[in-house]
Amino acid sequence: MLVVMKKNAVSEEIEAAVCAIEQKGFTARPIPGGERVAICVLHNQGAVDASLFMQLPAVKEVIPVTRPFKLVSRESHAGDSVIEVGEVLVGNGHLTVMAGPCAIESEAGALEIARLVKDRGARIFRGGAFKPRTSPYSFQGLGEEGLKILAKVRSETGMPVVTEAMDHEVFDLVEHYADMVQIGARNMQNFSLLRRAGKSRKPVLLKRGMAATIEEWLMAAEYIMEGGNDKVILCERGVRTFASHSRNTLDLSAVPVVKQESHLPIIVDPSHAAGFRDQVVPLGRAAVAVGCHGLIVEVHNAPEKALSDGAQSLYPDQFADLCRQIEAISNVYKASTNQ
Repeated sequence: MLVVMKKNAVSEEIEAAVCAIEQKGFTARPIPGGERVAICVLHNQGAVDASLFMQLPAVKEVIPVTRPFKLVSRESHAGDSVIEVGEVLVGNGHLTVMAGPCAIESEAGALEIARLVKDRGARIFRGGAFKPRTSPYSFQGLGEEGLKILAKVRSETGMPVVTEAMDHEVFDLVEHYADMVQIGARNMQNFSLLRRAGKSRKPVLLKRGMAATIEEWLMAAEYIMEGGNDKVILCERGVRTFASHSRNTLDLSAVPVVKQESHLPIIVDPSHAAGFRDQVVPLGRAAVAVGCHGLIVEVHNAPEKALSDGAQSLYPDQFADLCRQIEAISNVYKASTNQ
């Protein structure tokens, strides 16, 4: 349920409404809007009698929320959210490109790639310090040393950095070093990790699970927002199907569906969807054509020597071509949708 306050409601009236909601045994979560404040009623079991709150001073209306994901839904937040990562904006009207190697391998290598991708159009640097790999014998990342290298990249280039927190135990460490914390596909329904992300003040990049429905994905985002962190960016990275021509099947239909259902920004990861370099650029173009708010792309200056996912990493010049192409596609999309 959503308790919508009048435009002229003062802070004391909003607080009185919050207290009235909580006295009934519910949780009240104020959501500031452009013109008025709405208060989302959480933790109710079943329908709530709207008359309980309609008589409160400065309450304009009470609206039932029909979606199981309340804070994530457009029913509770009609406008598009824009998330600030460092000084970079992700969301409505902004096409934000994140790029870098799959894994941080060395300080010199990370800095070289960071400068290359920044010069070619990236706004945020990505790189894994902790790497969850299918094989226990594969390179697992540099750990805290990789996080320190990411901090050096931010200091040297000015780009904010995003990297994955694999589990609850390392979240504090990742949160300390990174500008945005990634929760990977394998952890989308790691509920203790989601709850920890909800306590963070850092933005969270939430990837869709390999076999997750859109509703399950949005409910995972709800866990984070229910915990108090409203800075969530969704990432479609392909789902597992019967196909063998690519690593995963990129679900481009998820982009318009999520934009219809939720106010949160959604970006696309064509690298992990494809698994093969020659598919990354066309999938990235297609993702922008359907209206995503950005891409996260793997780029390496020597993919044949990469310690992780070299086969799907773009060469810097290929990345430059992709950035030029998606800028043109984005302009066409904005013109056709009046964004």
